[in-house]
Amino acid sequence: MNIQELHTQDKPVSATCIFKSEHGNATVIQILHGGKLKEHITKTPALLICMEGEVVFENENENGNGIKETLKSGDYVNIEPMVKHWIEGTIESQLILIK
Repeated sequence: MNIQELHTQDKPVSATCIFKSEHGNATVIQILHGGKLKEHITKTPALLICMEGEVVFENENENGNGIKETLKSGDYVNIEPMVKHWIEGTIESQLILIK
């Protein structure tokens, strides 16, 4: 199987769970150029890995400050629980989210 085959090209953001257990899960996310994964909060720590492409990851802490990082192929970021964050694709990108 290939990660790119799990998504269609017509949705700006697409997510598919590829592994799930009682200890956690892994989700493959495709974000097309200009696609945006809207602001949201996770209850558990997570690891976001950029497998291919380029995205901008941003978050906002309780003080209104946060980080803005460009992730390219091979880059990753730890996502803190209970912190609002969002992702925007600068080119077509494939990501893996591990929780």
